[in-house]
Amino acid sequence: AKQKAHEALHDIAAELLEIYAKRQSQIGFAFPEPDDAYSSFVASFPFEETPDQLKTMGEVLADMQSIRPMDRLVCGDVGFGKTEIAMRAAFLAVESGKQVVILVPTTLLANQHLQSFKDRFINYPIEIAALSRFQTPKEQTQIKEKLKSGKIDIVIGTHKLIHGSIKYQDLGLVIIDEEHRFGVKQKEALKKIRGQSDILTMTATPIPRTLNMALGSLRELSIIATPPQGRSAIQTFVNEWDDGTIKEACSRELHRGGQIFVVHNDIDSIDNMAENLKTLMPNIHVRIAHGQMPTRELERIMSDFYHGRFQILVCTTIIETGIDIPNANTIIINNAQNFGLAQLHQLRGRVGRSHHRAYAYLVIKSHQSLSANAKKRLDAIESLEELGAGFMLANHDLEIRGAGDLLGDNQSGKISEIGFNLYHDLLKRTIDAMRAGKQINLDDPINHEIEIDTGLGCIIPQTYLGDVHERLVLYKRIANAKNNDELKDLQIEMIDRFGLLPDSTKNLFAATRLKLFSDKIGIDKISLYDDKAHLTFSDKTTVEPIKIINLIQQKPQVYQLKGQNQLIYKENMPEDIRRIEQVSDLLSKLV
Repeated sequence: AKQKAHEALHDIAAELLEIYAKRQSQIGFAFPEPDDAYSSFVASFPFEETPDQLKTMGEVLADMQSIRPMDRLVCGDVGFGKTEIAMRAAFLAVESGKQVVILVPTTLLANQHLQSFKDRFINYPIEIAALSRFQTPKEQTQIKEKLKSGKIDIVIGTHKLIHGSIKYQDLGLVIIDEEHRFGVKQKEALKKIRGQSDILTMTATPIPRTLNMALGSLRELSIIATPPQGRSAIQTFVNEWDDGTIKEACSRELHRGGQIFVVHNDIDSIDNMAENLKTLMPNIHVRIAHGQMPTRELERIMSDFYHGRFQILVCTTIIETGIDIPNANTIIINNAQNFGLAQLHQLRGRVGRSHHRAYAYLVIKSHQSLSANAKKRLDAIESLEELGAGFMLANHDLEIRGAGDLLGDNQSGKISEIGFNLYHDLLKRTIDAMRAGKQINLDDPINHEIEIDTGLGCIIPQTYLGDVHERLVLYKRIANAKNNDELKDLQIEMIDRFGLLPDSTKNLFAATRLKLFSDKIGIDKISLYDDKAHLTFSDKTTVEPIKIINLIQQKPQVYQLKGQNQLIYKENMPEDIRRIEQVSDLLSKLV
């Protein structure tokens, strides 16, 4: 399994490196600094930006102004204001005389984006069009002509836009919405564009974090984790179908003048479902929407629902991506056990897009018939109600199904054979090795852990830094530091942000420096006791045996050899950081 996984990794790594190398070596277009027109466009945003939104926008602007083509992934939960970032980037691009393509996974979403872009750009002479199956062939041809002659500035549509038949006059920016919904083949077509234009990708159900670290050097990532003001989390219930509960849920929503989505993902029985609801609530308007309807009819139904002309929409998962109906704040998902996590999260995100409290009811056949995985999925989604749960869900998802299909159509399952962390380490190691042009020996241990036991407290105490997430991030950064310079920078940053380091944190830094030094000269383990220290050398140590022998001959009462690879250093150890320094001095004598 390890061998097979390794071969697959080599392909992925090679492919990633190729894109990466291309992007590093190619020179893109450096957009100019934002000017007054941009500032007035930003000022016309009717809401208050969240701190994360501002930070992300800053990163996007910096990428666009750099000479290297941008390839940034923006993760933010459903309704956290990713679209505004896309609009600002598009504005900057069009102002610099470039064309912008916005790729969306479904035709419905293309129409919705067209509407919101037109509203947002209403005061500017910018030509915006959508290219989708909602148009006649004649209209489509006209749009293609205009794109070629540069008369259209922003075009919104599905993956048709990146096929070879469409020519652009001067394409400068590609914005991809909900990337995970595009198939492998479409992503291949995108790759050809990468490296030439700037690319900005938006997604709500992000690729899990760890994989993203392995690809960390290949794609920049921005995270929008703060919800807009006044948003409240969606209350989620998992239960079997019960007429009483459903009726109560619907009447609660209708009483406050809202609308309801009922997701029923089976076209054959969708009519029966609508009839049931009509029987339950005789005086309520119920309509149906699914992907096999004539395009015009579907468009009309969605627009009627948007304008509040009927109250209940029974539909398939066609509403999964990005359809924004602020007045619909209750969603009932039938047979929820058949959906994946990302799907449930996306569907649930159709409600709760205004300041009203939203409700999601996940209806299952019966608690007994649930498979173990389905139960885990439903538990995960029920427990993560808070806003910004997309990340956590992505991680749960990874645990539940293995990270099979994250990198293409044929890697699925390789991860489940060798475990995710191992996969991630192997991938990272393969990428590093290929960059350096080295071959990898599969039998080498992947990351060689060195044990340093100082007998002192080496922690970042809660009293120094209260936020547990921030503490974990710092532990990880300290552990991942490659050399003393990085450690020093981290120390300076921590003092700057949180104040002078407490002793236990100084110990942590000293122990990490000792660990880096041990790694360099080939020591596997160091244990410090009150009256002695044990040093265990690895097989590949660079310490010359003669130096150890000299020490023992000079001071036999202090230094002793135990077995083949252990040196015992008998000396009373101080009760503080000096004991770590004492052992560091000893190591420098051995080098």
